Amino acid sequence: MQTIYLYLNVNNQESILRKNLNNYYSDIFEEELLDEIVKVSHYDKVKKGELMIDIGEEMTHIPLLLNGVVKIIRHENNGKELVLYFLERGDTCAISFVNCINRKKSIFKGIVEQDMEAIFVPIKHIEDWLIRFKTWRYFIIDSYHFRLLEMVESIDGLAFMKMKERVLKFLKDKVKITKDTDLKITHQEIADDLNSSRVVITRLLKQLHDDGKIYSSRNKIKVLDF
Repeated sequence: MQTIYLYLNVNNQESILRKNLNNYYSDIFEEELLDEIVKVSHYDKVKKGELMIDIGEEMTHIPLLLNGVVKIIRHENNGKELVLYFLERGDTCAISFVNCINRKKSIFKGIVEQDMEAIFVPIKHIEDWLIRFKTWRYFIIDSYHFRLLEMVESIDGLAFMKMKERVLKFLKDKVKITKDTDLKITHQEIADDLNSSRVVITRLLKQLHDDGKIYSSRNKIKVLDF
């Protein structure tokens, strides 16, 4: 009975993988690569608030996101955190590929922002696929390019934008990610993500509310200027 259960479980995993790859990645990867992903990868769900990867951990798999959002965070020397970018459907954390290839530990923290579904690819196949599959190389290069642009945008925000502008941009980015102008978020969560204090964020949210950019209520913010 146990052998039959394992056989059915493997078949079910392959069926889920094949279906999701066809839905999300069939127009990106060639058939041979899709076959290999099905053979070596696994499908999983991760709940909101769970830690996908922590700083200092060894990475064993790379996620190909099917649904949900993952927040990528970098620690500062003073112990505070700064949000660098978000991963969404169709994304992967390409910057982590360098860590994987060099067998280095993660320098980022990944927290699930919205319930996530993903295909997890073992890192031992990544380097080989970069050589063998042109579509995989293009996918990684494009992903790396977009992540790099997002990090540069974060740095520009720190260097050149006033805090009030950063808060509004942060809220607009959240709307893009959640596909909803009504955000369930606390002042403290915004402060944590922007490496600020709750008092400062509360004051700036009130200003944005008075300016007609947002409508702020307890633990909820509606973005009006979008």
